Amino acid sequence: MDVGFIEKTIKQVMAVLGEARCYPRTGRTAPGLGITPDNATIASLIDHTLLKPDATARQIETLCHEALQYGFASVCVNSVYVPLVAAILKDKPPKVCAVVGFPLGAALPQVKTYEAQEALRHGASEIDMVLHIGALKNRDYVALHDDISDVALVAHDHDALCKVIIETALLTEEEKIIACQIIKVAGADFVKTSTGFAEVGATVADIALLRQIAGEGVGIKAAGGIHDFATAQMLRQAGANRLGTHAGVKIARQESGETDDKISIAYY
Repeated sequence: MDVGFIEKTIKQVMAVLGEARCYPRTGRTAPGLGITPDNATIASLIDHTLLKPDATARQIETLCHEALQYGFASVCVNSVYVPLVAAILKDKPPKVCAVVGFPLGAALPQVKTYEAQEALRHGASEIDMVLHIGALKNRDYVALHDDISDVALVAHDHDALCKVIIETALLTEEEKIIACQIIKVAGADFVKTSTGFAEVGATVADIALLRQIAGEGVGIKAAGGIHDFATAQMLRQAGANRLGTHAGVKIARQESGETDDKISIAYY
């Protein structure tokens, strides 16, 4: 995308936020969140995910054990399952990730904040919130900033990460730039492409664009439509340093060199 257009859009966003005195209320939890060590495996970047409404406790338990077995970054679930995941993963490396305002992002800001607080209280250490897509479409930058910063502040008070889902399939290129810039200003830690519920998930072009805007200080999580190692690798090379997928086991096995005929996985 034209650099001049990106710079012009960012300047417009910053002017509106500056006039409204929307300043960062919290800093990101760590510097260099967009940098991934060269020797990091794809498996170590995976948020092993099960967010379908018919998910069962037994499936969630399996998800946790798979995350332990393959060394995934986190287990990502709806908040009702946070206590279960936190109990299984207590004192173990995978993080407990809860979605908030999922999958529409249209809940009241106070509701998102409360959901995040409760998820954190029950053991979550990462929050994946859906931004208010309607506010973005309305160009209500202040409402969008406040919606994100409230959840980011709560997350950081608990030493947790805040990732913001922007649902790229519903956005224009300009809206993707606006969303990413506001997320940076609001103090969230990651920009995440998708809920996985839209028709299109993460694309290489979107990851490259978001990385160009975010720089090295903000992480980029690719999610939606990541079903194999080749796709995961392309998204990583484009700039993603987290990958949200339900196909983590398949991807990890492919990364380790197992052939497709030896891979058996039940998709949730």
